[in-house]
Amino acid sequence: MRTCTVFAAAAALLLSASIASAQDIDRRVLPMPDPPFKGTIGLTPADSVKDFPKPVEAPEGAPNILIILTDDVGFGASSTFGGPIPTPTMDRIANAGVRFNAFHTTALCSPTRAALLTGRNHHSAATGVIMEAGVGFPGYNTLEPQSKRGLGDILKLNGYNTAWFGKNHNVPDWQTSQAGPFSLWPVGLGFEYFYGFVGGDTNQWAPALVENTRPIEPPHDDPNYNFDEDMANKAIAWIRMQHAVAPKKPFFAYYAPGTAHAPHHAPKEWIEKFKGKFDLGWDKQREMTLAKQKEMGIVPQNTQLTTRSEGIDAWDSLNDDEKKVFAHMMEVYAGALAHADHQMGRVIDAIEELGELDNTLVIYIQGDNGASAEGSRQGLLNEMTFFNNLKEPFSEVLARMDELGGPMTFNHYPIGWAHAMDTPFQWTKQVASHFGGTRNGMAISWPKKIKARGEIRPQFAHVIDIMPTVLEATGIPAPFSVYGIQQEPVEGVSMMYAFDDAKAPSQHKTQYFEMFANRALYHDGWVAATTPVAPPWASVVEYVDPIDGFKWELYNVDEDFSQAHDLAKENPEKLRDLQRLFYIEAVKYNVLPLDNTKVERLDVNNRPSNIRGLSEFTYYDGMTRIPEGSAPDFKNKSFGISAVVDIPDEGAEGLILTQGGRFSGLGLYLLEGKPVFHYNLAGVERYTVAGEEKVPPGRHVITVDFNYDGGGVGKGGEATLTVDGEKVASGRLDQTIAYRMSLDETLDVGEDTGTPVSEDYEVPFKFTGDIEKVTVNITEHKLTAAELEEYRAGRVRSAIAQ
Repeated sequence: MRTCTVFAAAAALLLSASIASAQDIDRRVLPMPDPPFKGTIGLTPADSVKDFPKPVEAPEGAPNILIILTDDVGFGASSTFGGPIPTPTMDRIANAGVRFNAFHTTALCSPTRAALLTGRNHHSAATGVIMEAGVGFPGYNTLEPQSKRGLGDILKLNGYNTAWFGKNHNVPDWQTSQAGPFSLWPVGLGFEYFYGFVGGDTNQWAPALVENTRPIEPPHDDPNYNFDEDMANKAIAWIRMQHAVAPKKPFFAYYAPGTAHAPHHAPKEWIEKFKGKFDLGWDKQREMTLAKQKEMGIVPQNTQLTTRSEGIDAWDSLNDDEKKVFAHMMEVYAGALAHADHQMGRVIDAIEELGELDNTLVIYIQGDNGASAEGSRQGLLNEMTFFNNLKEPFSEVLARMDELGGPMTFNHYPIGWAHAMDTPFQWTKQVASHFGGTRNGMAISWPKKIKARGEIRPQFAHVIDIMPTVLEATGIPAPFSVYGIQQEPVEGVSMMYAFDDAKAPSQHKTQYFEMFANRALYHDGWVAATTPVAPPWASVVEYVDPIDGFKWELYNVDEDFSQAHDLAKENPEKLRDLQRLFYIEAVKYNVLPLDNTKVERLDVNNRPSNIRGLSEFTYYDGMTRIPEGSAPDFKNKSFGISAVVDIPDEGAEGLILTQGGRFSGLGLYLLEGKPVFHYNLAGVERYTVAGEEKVPPGRHVITVDFNYDGGGVGKGGEATLTVDGEKVASGRLDQTIAYRMSLDETLDVGEDTGTPVSEDYEVPFKFTGDIEKVTVNITEHKLTAAELEEYRAGRVRSAIAQ
């Protein structure tokens, strides 16, 4: 017995010594290994020493991080950079720190956001385009590589609380449904909490909300609900809770409102603040903005205003009605951005009230690209018309101009205002070759560390520099390994060298730009750039050879801030050097192959799909929020929707199935007991096929069949309503949606989420009977009369048999 005791004590001593000699934790390997046990193990607790595992902690003194990224806001929009829209929150950050006047994005939404969070170029992060245009090449497949984990993972695994609020346009198109996978949603990228929307834009009055991975609905009965306000409330609540329960633990909040992407929505009182402010028009506004930028020192005194891009009307050429409408559209945009900036101010006030603002690094980026020129020459009541190549009569826009910014519109401003909001540069969003698409204002404050107050920093910087800046500020190294996967090098450069040294030479020496084959190369103060072959507002873009079909321009941006003077003819050798360097960078960062097509890449057949090849789909009551990419494609084909329902003795009404909503979509429902099929052609036309008699109590099969004419996209066809196989109504649809049913609304069964497809009812319009199931059938060809009759009869027989 004594021998056993001796051996046991010796073993315990050896175990204790072995654990105590373990190496210290290495932050370059994430997650960090479990910390070594530093106590001792005896035979009993009395002769042992406890040592509880210490949780991972951020480096001593590491700051909180707040990154703000607005949407579709150009360099010349905000007051912080000389623009006409007051943004006092951004002014506050700039005046408490520095503003960078040579900061760049990628020219488009998803790519900029992927680059920001990963510290890698957008093609390196497999996000050369938006999620809906992904194709099967490494730089474009939209599957962010596991070898390039970003800020969410790194900060969480180093002891931060992490949250993402607002826009998430970085989930692959085929992974946005409730089937996931969720590895590329915020919760799979290191963000412990997400509250926002998944997609390119959303309705501020009726957003398609998601909390973590669960779709939720806003309060449809609250007439004052607004997503920007709700989002700020959620961010404030999260920060306060985090500070209350873990006051020593720093937080990282990524705050990305959908504003000021279309639709431009704002409370009426915020729009009214700008009444008459833009009556002078976009040409005069550009002149006024440049003058203010020079006065503030935002741009050099020799900066010249670039010429108005071809295709944009001179303001003085417009008639009085056009001027009235277009000026009001800009008032609405200004109201939206000013209102969103106010909400961000509330978030920063909350941080200050907690005593945390002094040690919070705030990075406020005004826009993920230049201002958007996707609003056509005359602006839009409904952006869905743009995406489906439909024309809104100006008379309709004029008649409804007072509705702009409210819940009945999905509005956008004219291209002339987009150009003005990019003052003093050429071009706009989507155009990666020029600063109008890629240069955005940025302000940074960190009172505890940045000594400068209200100063300007002219160093060249890019969105890939955000992550390395945050890592240096927090004292956290870029990891060598995350979740067992070796990490590729970070491609950006920390900007901290410039925080307190306005004259420090730029450390970001070389940067390529590319989007839809529009491309440029910056190197040591020079830019070589292709000339766009078509503007972003063109409805038809002809394919050109992406290598030889583009002309090139050359600018010395150290001396020519606005890219006003093309030096390609004067210095062809310099141009050739930069062209060669572009292709070196293109190979290095997965930019190839170059492709200037757009519509072709939006085809869902370019990407994986859980439903490809299926022609029949079955849904049940309560299945809602199914994204368009995961639902039957009702466009450019014949289809049938058949519902087996039980009607109670008192009758029933409500939604059976809908896809889309107020701004484009279709729906099958009972209204006051009568069957209705409604087709909303983006508000340009509305077609209703309705039965005259109520569906009686009992079990019934309610069906709508649409027989497509064929012969191209967006053509018409005949819709027929039947109840138990008997025709009750039919009608002609002269035209249908060709390309996209909705940007943010979904397929719903048994109730309607978002907005109603018809103004005949209000959401949620839950079905008051029982829905056993809904079957959708699609076919690529037009059915003959005999085929259609057999098709209907077969479905009725099947339903009755079950």
